[in-house]
This record gives sequence, structure tokens and C-alpha cells, in this order.
Amino acid sequence: MLLFGFIAKQIRRWQAYRRTLIELSVLDDRTLADINVSRGEIASVARRAAASAA
Repeated sequence: MLLFGFIAKQIRRWQAYRRTLIELSVLDDRTLADINVSRGEIASVARRAAASAA
């Protein structure tokens, strides 16, 4: 049961990472600048979102 919980948590994190990565990637540079995110920071923002999604 503990293993199942761990796997489920990792799946939720991966889903949050992918969702955030896709959503930010489709934004243009001006919109990203409005939310203070550069194109190079998208992956790290997605990782932070995934870490907090657990």
C-alpha cells in the first residue's frame, strides 16, 4: 500500500509538471514577461509547481 501511494504521488507530480510546462510554453514572450517568467525559466517553474502539487 505504501508503494502504491508513492507511485500515485509521483504520477500527480509528473502530471502537474507536464501541464505547467505545456501551459507556459504556449504563451508568447510578452505574456511571460508580464508574469515575470523568462522562456529559460519555464522548466524550473514547472518543477516548482510539481513539487507543490503533492
